[in-house]
Amino acid sequence: MTVRETERKYDLDEDAALPPWPEPADAAGSQEFVLEAIYFDTADLRLAADGVTLRRRRGGADSGWHLKLPVAADCRDEIRVGFTRGEAGRRSPQPPDELVRLVHGFTRGRPLVPVAELTTRRRQWRLTDDSGRGLVTVVDDHVTAHTMGVSTEARSWREVEVELDEAGDTRLLDRFDRRLRKAGVRRSEAPSKLARVLGDRIPAARRPGPDRSATLGAVVLAYLAEQARVIRTGDPAVRREVPDAVHRMRVATRRMRSALQAFGAVVDRDATGDLAAELKWLAAVLGVARDLEVLEARILAAVAALPDELVLGPVAAQVTRYFTGRRVLARDEVLAALDGERYLALLTAIDRLLDTPPLTPAAGRRARPRLGAFLDRSHRRVDTHLRAAERRGPDVERDIQLHDARKAAKRLRYAAEAAAPVLGEPARALIRQVRQVQELLGERQDAIVALPVLRELGAAAALEGGNGFTFGVLHQQEHQALTATTWTPVRRALGRAARGATAR
Repeated sequence: MTVRETERKYDLDEDAALPPWPEPADAAGSQEFVLEAIYFDTADLRLAADGVTLRRRRGGADSGWHLKLPVAADCRDEIRVGFTRGEAGRRSPQPPDELVRLVHGFTRGRPLVPVAELTTRRRQWRLTDDSGRGLVTVVDDHVTAHTMGVSTEARSWREVEVELDEAGDTRLLDRFDRRLRKAGVRRSEAPSKLARVLGDRIPAARRPGPDRSATLGAVVLAYLAEQARVIRTGDPAVRREVPDAVHRMRVATRRMRSALQAFGAVVDRDATGDLAAELKWLAAVLGVARDLEVLEARILAAVAALPDELVLGPVAAQVTRYFTGRRVLARDEVLAALDGERYLALLTAIDRLLDTPPLTPAAGRRARPRLGAFLDRSHRRVDTHLRAAERRGPDVERDIQLHDARKAAKRLRYAAEAAAPVLGEPARALIRQVRQVQELLGERQDAIVALPVLRELGAAAALEGGNGFTFGVLHQQEHQALTATTWTPVRRALGRAARGATAR
């Protein structure tokens, strides 16, 4: 069971009184619980370093195992697994395998051990609207905690949590926030109870984001660190089949590889060649699953857009049947990769890159006056491929050049993303224009990929005694889209991108 949790935490003195609730909330009678929790992590606290918590909790309405994964500020997904028979009283509990697998990308196979134990005396109110729908749940917690391991440290504190219920929204959280702050209640600096008890034992974030005075090395490493974070946090989302998770993880691997290539004069390209190759491998594995998702959605949308008289037979069902088995196989390949030693070695190589980056002398120079030159070079790569395509007729070589132009446009866009914290609006404008180039070229590439699949679907329909007419119609539409390609929109977008690339 997965629950999306949106809450805000506040520190409260032991003898302080809670302020009245804001309208229109109406508080039902309070409930009181005693909650006992043991938190698990690796010995070097790899889960806590990424804001992930795994606990075994007894007491309250949701006793069992809870894995919390960060989603956004004040928001986490809580995955709950109930106790098996007799597990609640076990002296040496072990996390369930399904949760251990979800944190595999964080732990790298290291054992999970108890790192903290908490006892919470909780008083809880559920606030509802006039129709009885839940708006928020407010809890007043008195916590005693101690770390576990070779040395222990005990702490106690009081905190208040305000969590959205099914009928609430963030505006109500804002109203509670104003009411609590007016009463002198402070927002908690700790994102979780575990973070509070572990304190500075949690490994610090690698580096802050760059500012306008940053060096080239700081700009590139901050971008690489962000992509590494997306890859790590994307791992459990891919395993859980969260919508768009494969796409986000794949894009992060591409962004990291592209940054290593575009900024090879800052982070030594020769020293990162093996890592770039492994990132390409992971992107390719993820790409099979993602490309099937995109292609199936494209064909089904095209079927839905046809007039009824052109849809002969169960066309949508045929498309779904064609892709279902292929998607299952692709997902199995993704999971096998994420469970494999090669993937763990890749994650370790990323850690090593960020911990001991192979910086060149150029890395120490100020970024702002020099980033434009990197963007210029990336822009020229796009232009070179487009000019080569324009000189060709409608043949395979032109398709290759256009595909390479699209990939070069992605590299330019990712380089601009890295530069945006320093260059500001000129870089953001460049990103918008290059995205248009990508979309125009991407639409053409998607049509090229769809053509053989539509032929295969049409042939399969005929062999099964059905009618392949509709797939022929779709094939003709894709072919017409290819032959109708004009260069003017691409050239116009690339020209605007050129002005953004040279802006300082």
